[in-house]
Amino acid sequence: MPPPSIPGGSTSTFLIDNATGAPRGDAILLLAPGKRLRPALCLACAEAVGSEPSDVVDAACALEMVHCFSLIHDDLPAIDDDDLRRGIPTCHKRFGEAIAILAGDALFTLAFEVLSHVQSPDARRVLRTVQVLTKATGSDGLVGGEVVDVLSEGIAIDPERLRYIHSRKTGALMAASCQVGAILGGGTERQIASLGTFGERVGLAFQIADDILNETADAATLGKAVGSDRERSKATYTALFGIEEARRLAEETSAQAKAALEGTSANQFLSQLADFTVQRLH
Repeated sequence: MPPPSIPGGSTSTFLIDNATGAPRGDAILLLAPGKRLRPALCLACAEAVGSEPSDVVDAACALEMVHCFSLIHDDLPAIDDDDLRRGIPTCHKRFGEAIAILAGDALFTLAFEVLSHVQSPDARRVLRTVQVLTKATGSDGLVGGEVVDVLSEGIAIDPERLRYIHSRKTGALMAASCQVGAILGGGTERQIASLGTFGERVGLAFQIADDILNETADAATLGKAVGSDRERSKATYTALFGIEEARRLAEETSAQAKAALEGTSANQFLSQLADFTVQRLH
């Protein structure tokens, strides 16, 4: 039986108009201007263990797909209810909630399809990266952090729970980005572990900085809503510690990330990325 006909194309193309080439729902955010920090970490970590960054480009793209899936679902009315992301209307504002949910789902599954087809001299490396990314995005990683984040809205929490939220909803995927690059690049177990620790600390520092920017930046510069964390009584470092102490903790965490690179052959770019996470304006 052929797939049912729906407006705009078949079931395999319902997020794109092939006749006009209009961007589809899952491509809008993926192609919009952004920092691409997770792919950058993957490429840099592959280079840090002696591989060519070009060898892990497909894996880097898969990581950005996972990140964009999380952003699309984050922005939904049931979670953060945001109207702006990367300077453009959020997916559900442009296409409706149903398509936004499906677009996120499509990106998440596509990421693993792309990652599973990465060419490597050792297929075990590819299998391991799939395992690493699965764990980083599941109930003990990104999704688990998001769950605790949602359940913590409007209630008093302690620093340990806040760190749990941020280290998982942001740190886990950044750690995985570093590990994926190092694994595919043929790094040693010590290199993979050190770079994973670096990524986790960078992710935590990044999220603390995000908390600060949500209070101090403007929407035009940030590319998304500001003040929304406070309005939703979100669990943030600025709410728990205040802006100045949050800044100190962000710098401290960034320094911890750079310390994790000691004894490795990591390049200067990774250290600069750690600085960027806390010095950025958007």
